[in-house]
Amino acid sequence: MEQRMKQQQNKNPLGTLPVPKLLLKFSVPSIIAMLTSALYNMVDQYFIGNSVGELGNAATNIAFPLTTCCIAIALLFGIGGAAAFNLAKGEGEDEDAAHYMGNAIFGSVSLGILLLIVSQLFLTPMLHLFGAPDNIMDYAMTYVRITSIGFPALILTSTGAHLIRADSSPNFSMLCNIVGAVVNTVLDALFVFGFQWGMAGAAYATIIGQFISVLLVIGYLMHCKTVTLKRQHLRPQKEYITRVMTLGTAPCSNQLAMMIVQLVMNKSLTYYGVRSSYGEAVPLACAGIIAKVNMVYFSFIIGLSQGLQPIASYNYGAKQFPRVRKAFFQTNGIGFVISLFAFAVFQIFPEPIIRLFGEGSPEYIEFAVSYFRIFLFFTFINFIQPITSNTFTAIGKPKTGMVLALTRQILFLLPLIVILPLFIGMDGILYAGPVADGLAAVISAVMVLRELNQEKYRGKAAQ
Repeated sequence: MEQRMKQQQNKNPLGTLPVPKLLLKFSVPSIIAMLTSALYNMVDQYFIGNSVGELGNAATNIAFPLTTCCIAIALLFGIGGAAAFNLAKGEGEDEDAAHYMGNAIFGSVSLGILLLIVSQLFLTPMLHLFGAPDNIMDYAMTYVRITSIGFPALILTSTGAHLIRADSSPNFSMLCNIVGAVVNTVLDALFVFGFQWGMAGAAYATIIGQFISVLLVIGYLMHCKTVTLKRQHLRPQKEYITRVMTLGTAPCSNQLAMMIVQLVMNKSLTYYGVRSSYGEAVPLACAGIIAKVNMVYFSFIIGLSQGLQPIASYNYGAKQFPRVRKAFFQTNGIGFVISLFAFAVFQIFPEPIIRLFGEGSPEYIEFAVSYFRIFLFFTFINFIQPITSNTFTAIGKPKTGMVLALTRQILFLLPLIVILPLFIGMDGILYAGPVADGLAAVISAVMVLRELNQEKYRGKAAQ
């Protein structure tokens, strides 16, 4: 076993190349891929906002929990499968690595089809649950009825992107996302502005881009670089799929928590919006746009953490612990610089950003500017929690990763959204954000320093 591990380390660049070079190789394509995914939503928001208007933007916000659910499934099998794959490769277990990849593919496709069926059968009650007011319902139903057809493709594309990156092909992983986004953007312009199809046009553009992306993913997975996938690897086996899902629980739980928070947020925005000068549609529209703008910032942070994942997983499996520690701190250094820049942009330029997505009433602009400056105030430390949570998952400690993933959303943000508005109305929703961000960052920092200050991480990292 020890001999096999040493042979594997000698031929795998994850165990030998300098850590900064590996971070550059894996993080840059991952960031670009994440930015591309964020643009899927941003592009729709832009075209809908400039054609349909505030009600269309509010409708996409109502539908967003389903997109979050797709991402949660993809992270369950994508991050879980990638971590299991790289840990097995680091230990020299190539056959197990192939089984982990195959079972991750099976799980993502199965749940993607199930989510499609549930969405089509129960669309109206689901949208009511998501907080859709009557004047937004038709727009939301049109959009989701079409986009749900692409759920299996979206989930397999996102899952496959993680697996392809774990297979040491980060550039192809990036390509799969870029091609779909470019197609989506071109068709959005054609369908929404050219053919005047409104919400339906944006939805059709989205799913066509997703189906093209998934074809690229399938083509790669049939010819992987470091393993050969066979039919038996795709057959679900308890030991493999359980391991994959265990390692993917933390990022999946974080996304599901975001979905729950989104539901409560939508209902709170509607409830307190009616009781304010803004009305029910303005807060929903603004919150939806700003959440998707914030996704652009988080694309950098999540892309960094995803680039760190194969490095941390492989070297932890290969018992090269100092390299894990070095990679973690270098990733956080980059994350801090990016977060500081995003904080400055959100504080200085909120109004120009919101106007990119269409003009609105003075109340619309006023609420959007306040939301940017208050809810996103702690952007400059928001890199700590996601990178730390994903690191624990990458080194095979999913329980700790899950606890950290849930701190911001469930432990802090959810109760604050409910409690603070009871005392200060709509402003309570805005101030819930920075309070939750600050508490989550502190807890994450304490937990990860306790882990990385252990003696085994203290040796000199090779390169």
